[in-house]
Amino acid sequence: MSRYIATRAIRGANLIVREAEELLNKAMQEKGADTPVGFPNTAYYLPTILGMTGREVTKLGDLPPVLEHAKDLLHPVPTAQCWTPYLGETLDSGMATLLSAEIIEAVRFIYGEEPGTKPGFHMAGGSFTSPDGSAANGNGRLNGPIDDVQLRAWGIQLVDGRMPGFAAIVGCAKSNEVAVKIVRELQKRNILIFLCGNVNGRSVIDQLMEEGVEMGYDTYIVPFGNDTLSAIYPMGFATRSALTFGGLKGGQAKDILQYNRQRVFAFVLALGEVDDLKYAAAAGAINYGFPVIADTRIPQILPTGVTTYEHVISMPFNEIEGKDDLERAEKLVQKCVETRGVKIKLTEVPIPVPYGSAFEGEVVRKKDMRVEFGGKYSRAFEYLRMIDMDQVEDGKIEVIGPSFEDLPEGSSIDMGILVEVAGRKMQEDFEPVLERQIHYFVNGASGIQHIGQRDITWIRISNAAADKGFALKHFGDILYARFMADFGAIVDKVQVKIITDPALHAEWLQKARHAYDYRNNRLADMTDEAVEEFYTCTLCQSFAPTHLCLVSPQRLGLCGAYNYLDCAASFQINPTGPNQPIRKGMAIDKTMGIYSGLNEIAVQKSNGTVQEVAMYSIMNSPMTACGCFECIVMLIPEANGVMVVSREDTSMTPAGMTFSTLAGMAGGGLQTPGVMGVGKYYLTSPKFISADGGFKRIVWMSSVLKQTMAAEFQAVSEREGDPDLIAKIADETICTDVDGLLAHLESTGHPALMMDPMF
Repeated sequence: MSRYIATRAIRGANLIVREAEELLNKAMQEKGADTPVGFPNTAYYLPTILGMTGREVTKLGDLPPVLEHAKDLLHPVPTAQCWTPYLGETLDSGMATLLSAEIIEAVRFIYGEEPGTKPGFHMAGGSFTSPDGSAANGNGRLNGPIDDVQLRAWGIQLVDGRMPGFAAIVGCAKSNEVAVKIVRELQKRNILIFLCGNVNGRSVIDQLMEEGVEMGYDTYIVPFGNDTLSAIYPMGFATRSALTFGGLKGGQAKDILQYNRQRVFAFVLALGEVDDLKYAAAAGAINYGFPVIADTRIPQILPTGVTTYEHVISMPFNEIEGKDDLERAEKLVQKCVETRGVKIKLTEVPIPVPYGSAFEGEVVRKKDMRVEFGGKYSRAFEYLRMIDMDQVEDGKIEVIGPSFEDLPEGSSIDMGILVEVAGRKMQEDFEPVLERQIHYFVNGASGIQHIGQRDITWIRISNAAADKGFALKHFGDILYARFMADFGAIVDKVQVKIITDPALHAEWLQKARHAYDYRNNRLADMTDEAVEEFYTCTLCQSFAPTHLCLVSPQRLGLCGAYNYLDCAASFQINPTGPNQPIRKGMAIDKTMGIYSGLNEIAVQKSNGTVQEVAMYSIMNSPMTACGCFECIVMLIPEANGVMVVSREDTSMTPAGMTFSTLAGMAGGGLQTPGVMGVGKYYLTSPKFISADGGFKRIVWMSSVLKQTMAAEFQAVSEREGDPDLIAKIADETICTDVDGLLAHLESTGHPALMMDPMF
């Protein structure tokens, strides 16, 4: 262990602990011990403190014991005469730094100093709870802590490998061009990017702003703050990953650190001069198993036993072999990836704009738009069909009709995307599965917005993408490359037609709608009773080791991304993958949906944690969840029914808890009677908690669900024999407490009040 590094880290830790003490004492005197403390829109109090100490900090008066704990972790600065193995002392100092940094950031929230502001900054897109980056005074807010809504929104990408890890970039790059190159290389690998810190007052955030790089949840680039202390937010994110997906509890420090070492593939990239505080923060990251790579000359630390890979790597930027700085930046990123062992899924797509999952969900605003297809002023559709081998010319891409180059900026035109595939193992059942992938594939292009599917598709091409040469044919290039790369096991040939000719567009739109109706009716006719096999989904076990999804025709995966046909296709594509057929076996209780075969696989896949699963009940042996569910269903005993809370809903609920708090009860591979994470379309299934009364048990529901699924819920209400049922279900605009809920249910005559007791 380097005495030099130990000295710098321990010295930095002592300084930050003293700063935390001074700031906390000041706040206690000015604000009082009862002043509320916490990070907004998170369920885990101050997450690093909760995870490492088990303390649930809710007010200023809860922080002094945490500070004392941080002090206990400090060690004297090494002297020239003292030669010892400094690793333990350095790691202790790193943890003291993280605890103190979280104290400081929490106090800054009290004073309104967090999230930090930055002149001219604008946050691109984001969740319902992300900061407003377009403040009227021109000082847009940086992110601060990531909210729980976004954490879970990224959950499925974290567990299925599309987002293989995250990088915390601290400091300032050699130049703006190098900063952009580093970020683009990370985006290309679909790595989540966190930004913080500065060198002599200049941050990598400044560099990206000056080059017009959009930052925000949409782009996988999240700017936390200008100083090194904001590095606590990535550590908090890592801690919450263990609490959210791993089923761990506050105070299980060793398990949380071990979880991150084994399952969260993250690293720190230190750009520019490394001062004492950065050394101390780096020591904190090493506790989590996150190596630190510096682009300056510093001593290296390469021990074993704490993390699987190297701890501190020195890679002086100007000494990296390469023809120019951009090539050196690329090699620096590659070294980071290799050091942490990040598993990358790369697909080369021959288009003139950057491509990767980092651009999924990108929003192209009206003022930045070159052309759009669909939306309010035009019609767009996408349709994938299987045809005979001899009808497909592999790799052929046609644009049939006019393009947009000669149209005025901001124009809107009709477009259809017709994908025709052939394969010896291709089946008609796979058509809708592959068709849904068009959304993800097209969305991976920088500067392209894709919303919706089927005949409600809405696509925008930005001015920036058009200026780089993106044309209609590139939609075909994307789809051909991705279908062959991702579905080569069942697809042998692919051809794509981009249709803008008005007459042909109308013809194929009609054909597509006939196909949509046929598929809908076929899937609707599939029942759990009609099949002998369900499917497992173990994707989320990479993060939630005791969780197992059981997917049936009438119950899709809780993330909403995998239904029965998806799992069937996945098994055909990858017979040893996460989706495996499982025979139901003997019916133990048909009403509950308890089967011997399902129980056996649940015991096996959960390592004995789960002994029984009831497919159709929330009260008896409900299915477990990881953390990336779309909704939470929870018993409201006073109302003899259940509430449904959407992931996007940050309001209070009649249970006295927000979604974030409820998620801690439903996730982490836990089996909690009365609480269950589900995919939102499971709410429309005839099997939705059918053993407990079904859809009529819903007494409260997030308004965002009522609005976005109005047509589907109306159909369910009519199926249940109560066309006015949706109006009888309360939401946060009506009440957020039990008394208000009961009053609403009684005034509307909700059927749950007359049903048998749920328990």
